[in-house]
Amino acid sequence: MTEHPAFTRAKQLAEPLRSFFPKSVEEAKNWRPIVRRVALTSRVLVVATTRIECAWVAYCDAVEGYNHDHEVEEVLKHGAKLPEAFARVLFPVFADVPYAD
Repeated sequence: MTEHPAFTRAKQLAEPLRSFFPKSVEEAKNWRPIVRRVALTSRVLVVATTRIECAWVAYCDAVEGYNHDHEVEEVLKHGAKLPEAFARVLFPVFADVPYAD
């Protein structure tokens, strides 16, 4: 059996990005996404998250603005997916990682 394409992509990334993604089935079993956030204003939050298939995606949503630590999950659940061009400007750390479809 050949290796899954996501594992191959992850192995080709430079550190620290390589450590964000699983490179084997064993690593995938314990994998957890990396989540980053940017507040555009106190009431508008953009949240990026890595995906297990060696990609990432960003979502934007209005929030109450009282505690962004607690508002991240709601943005991931209900936010609008950002176009890739906007997301890449806000999260340059993911420059070499594919943006999820």
